[in-house]
Amino acid sequence: MKILKIVLCFFLLNSTAFAQTKKPNIIFILADDLGIDGVSSYGADLFKTPIIDKLAKEGIRFTNAYTAPLCGPSRAVILTGRYAFRTGAVNQDQTSEFTPAMETMMPKILKPAGYTSAMIGKWGQLPLGPAEFGFDEYLRFFGSGVFHNKPDKKEKYVLNGKDLVLKDNVYMPDLMHNTMVDFVSKHTKDPFYLYYSLVHVHGEIMATPDTKPGTTDYQGLYNDNINYMDKLVGKLIKTLDSLKIRDNTLIVFFGDNGTAGQAATIGTVNGKKIIGKKGTMQECGSLVPMIVNWPAMIKKPGVSNSLIDAADFIPTFAELAGAPLPTNNVLDGVSFAYQLKGGKGTPREWIFTGLGKDWYVRSANWKLMRSGDLYDMRKAPFEEKLVVLDDKTTAEKKKLQAVLDKLNPAAGFLDNGDGSGRHANKTKNKDNKKTLKVFIDEEKNDYSKLYDTKEILHIKIQYFLLMIIQMKD
Repeated sequence: MKILKIVLCFFLLNSTAFAQTKKPNIIFILADDLGIDGVSSYGADLFKTPIIDKLAKEGIRFTNAYTAPLCGPSRAVILTGRYAFRTGAVNQDQTSEFTPAMETMMPKILKPAGYTSAMIGKWGQLPLGPAEFGFDEYLRFFGSGVFHNKPDKKEKYVLNGKDLVLKDNVYMPDLMHNTMVDFVSKHTKDPFYLYYSLVHVHGEIMATPDTKPGTTDYQGLYNDNINYMDKLVGKLIKTLDSLKIRDNTLIVFFGDNGTAGQAATIGTVNGKKIIGKKGTMQECGSLVPMIVNWPAMIKKPGVSNSLIDAADFIPTFAELAGAPLPTNNVLDGVSFAYQLKGGKGTPREWIFTGLGKDWYVRSANWKLMRSGDLYDMRKAPFEEKLVVLDDKTTAEKKKLQAVLDKLNPAAGFLDNGDGSGRHANKTKNKDNKKTLKVFIDEEKNDYSKLYDTKEILHIKIQYFLLMIIQMKD
């Protein structure tokens, strides 16, 4: 009997240890065009998000999370863990210029650790399709804010390589949710990575299935979309609960850039107007909501003021999954896994963001622009103040300038459009042809060991055409 008790204790101890070390499911929810003024746990006055707020209350709400201030460049940083000047994704057009042969995206990093991956929602301005970048399953749709058929237009989407047309009376976010349920239901025993791209408040702002008939005002429709997004997050949580995988599922809720359009003019936080919006280099072009929830691991919920960069997700998820990081490219991210585990780590001292022909580096209190202008950010997100240099601020500027000097974004890919970061002139200039050649030259020595034949052929064709163009010049 005594021996039996010993054996039983050993089994229980090891079972507990196993449970604690089991690889987490990872769900990354990317909310398009949702700034901090759209989430009530961040102090939003006009809009209420009770379910997302509950995730924050039971997890960690980050107050200093940053990304690129426009959809395509932001998604490129998130999925590659690399800044735009390294990948070429400096504007909406140029996000199509990097390929799977040049970048190793999240799904391929997690694959060796046993993860199955899915992408559901907006793929944005990224090239090719989710499958080429390593996703095992996907639902990709092409509209932004257009979620149901119009009398004169049928909406299209792609499900695992099959081109389909949205059925009448079907709401695209509901179809996305059902596809998500199908995916997670198949993977309750093995770890999965889900990239879930919601786009409710990306224009065109349209009625949801819950919108009252006759509602036409912008704020009313916008509020309905916020509510429906919050509702879908709740349905996701209920699905995880019913499948009994909720505890060991890491959920990250993240905005892809600041608030856009008319919403950016009406929203306030704790009664005050915030500075900046989508597409700007001001604070709230890049400052976004970020909430992390993981019941099995986060035992001390709260608020973190640590700096978080969009490039940080790859090293963080890789560490939690036990996956090796790629060595073929420079990664810019820093893991924040220690914060989720409640341990001590080394917080970031700065974040970097860029768009078009501009960029900046930001510490907790200061921001240095490409122009050399230094801003006091101690009253952000409500104010950023241009600094008149003195001994103290000169020292702060030197610290940030040293960061920029080391990164040297001017030596990487440059914007070839009008500098705004939006859709502009797609014609490459000579500087960009030169930087692309240098990038490919650095990679060509060992890419044959890393990528499949199709991808190798693609990059060789790129290089060959580039050489012809340069010979003509």
